[in-house]
Amino acid sequence: MALRSVLPVLRPYIPRFAPLSTAPAVREQPAAGPGALPGRGSAKAVRAPVPAVDFGNTQEAYRSRRTWELARSLLVLRLCAWPALLAHHEQLLYVARKLLGQRLFNKLMKMTFYGHFVAGEDQESIQPLLRHNRAFGVGAILDYGVEEDLSPEEAEHKEMESCTSAAERDGSGTNKRDKQYQAHRAFGDRRSGVISARTYFYANEAKCDSHMETFLRCIEASGRVSDDGFIAIKLTALGRPQFLLQFSEVLTKWRRFFHQMAAEQGKAGLAAMDTKLEVAALQESVAKMGIASKAEIEDWFTAETLGVSGTVDLLDWGSLIDSRTKLSKHLVVPNAQTGQLEPLLSRFTEEEELQMTRMLQRMDVLAKKATEVGVRLMVDAEQTYFQPAISRLTLEMQRKFNVEKPLIFNTYQCYLKDAYDNVTLGVELARRECWCFGAKLVRGAYLAQERARAAEIGYEDPINPTYEATNAMYHRCLDYVLEELKHNTKAKVMVASHNEDTVRFTLRRMEELCLHPADHQVYFGQLLGMCDQISFPLGQAGYPVYKYVPYGPVMEVLPYLSRRALENSSLMKGARRERQLLWLELLRRLRTGNLFRRPA
Repeated sequence: MALRSVLPVLRPYIPRFAPLSTAPAVREQPAAGPGALPGRGSAKAVRAPVPAVDFGNTQEAYRSRRTWELARSLLVLRLCAWPALLAHHEQLLYVARKLLGQRLFNKLMKMTFYGHFVAGEDQESIQPLLRHNRAFGVGAILDYGVEEDLSPEEAEHKEMESCTSAAERDGSGTNKRDKQYQAHRAFGDRRSGVISARTYFYANEAKCDSHMETFLRCIEASGRVSDDGFIAIKLTALGRPQFLLQFSEVLTKWRRFFHQMAAEQGKAGLAAMDTKLEVAALQESVAKMGIASKAEIEDWFTAETLGVSGTVDLLDWGSLIDSRTKLSKHLVVPNAQTGQLEPLLSRFTEEEELQMTRMLQRMDVLAKKATEVGVRLMVDAEQTYFQPAISRLTLEMQRKFNVEKPLIFNTYQCYLKDAYDNVTLGVELARRECWCFGAKLVRGAYLAQERARAAEIGYEDPINPTYEATNAMYHRCLDYVLEELKHNTKAKVMVASHNEDTVRFTLRRMEELCLHPADHQVYFGQLLGMCDQISFPLGQAGYPVYKYVPYGPVMEVLPYLSRRALENSSLMKGARRERQLLWLELLRRLRTGNLFRRPA
């Protein structure tokens, strides 16, 4: 089945592409009103000054915490930084469970690791913590932290089954597939080398429905606490990942084809938004490849689909993958190695088409429920071989649901070499099509796995070469988005970072760009149980800040807790500072006789 069979399936759940134009975009100017700022479209009352944020003031940072909670934090963070314990933590947990029995083991976990990193077992039990944090200016991104307790062999088997199409299993669909977008047994257990991220393995459609119901309950729980909460979702929880693999390959090959045409026109190496193909030269090149007749090719590049500029940029190019363009039936690209024209998408069976449809239906159900309740959906990023499809499907949801305000947030991983191009394309597309841009910027959770996979299978490493390069990319992407926020009052960004330097950079740029925290355009996010010295001072100073709040039954959240422990070892520098601040606050309370103070 060609790609023309895929996009009609999308149509009932997503709107059609708007015709694009490469004419200069006009940025939205904020209307005059009580919420406007000087220099942003109107004259208005001067805002109250923004309070200074001191990340070293332990009294303010831990004002919401009881003394025993500080002691627990200190103990847990110290144990998480103990290499010998981390190396054998799974065996130790197993022994403790056998010795204590399930009931006492659960109590021990709730007194230590589980109590520190997890909010509770269900939607009801987490409410007191959510309300407590909210009282101190910190919101919640609800994240159901349950994972199946699978052995590596079981995980590998499930992954290979769910990521391999019927065509590949009978041997007819593998020879032309890009090896980056094929399932590989050595990396079948996607949990390996991953910190902080939940991992879902496809079992069947009923299990995906169960995940959707869990996300719906998350939405309801978040809506009961506030009208501006978030929940985090993963698309691999909502459907068979085979479709994400194949669609990612389509999008990557189509983008690669664009850059191949750009190189032929002498425009290689330019930034994504600066690369524009001359339509006349493009038509001639495509005709020479024998993809279609010259008359057909001229029909593809019309004023209706591309505007009248005479050039095609990457956003215009992406819009051509659409069922309403005549190009769809000719979606083949030349293979640089073989010189042969190849179809962009393998054939789907009837059942595979139904599985793809159900994934899109589940996304739509969640977005509609979030709209009703007033909760934002944050679509988490995943591995690079899934991510192009995840980003594209998230974008389609943004087109439909981000008309008045950002309800759907896409995630951009700044450890990727193409992060800046992805961010700039997303911002520009939202401008052109007049919907509200919403994004979360993260460094990324799959570095070790991605590097090992690229080296083993033999494709270019997609990750920036150094931590410093990733930091520079993060700040570059963030600066671009903050500049957009200065002109576009409806755009939003979540700065999801535990790095104090990144947070300080954001605060400085907000001040320079006159982005006031009361406008709620810039959000900050950290994990529950980490970096309270960043989260709570920000929240108490009036900045919108959120904790990623996992919840779920003790035994089912243990895989998540294992990664929390491992993450603290990899963030040793930040955890060491946090432990120092916790000690200082405990000593301060001891000196001042406030060991038994209650949060106020």
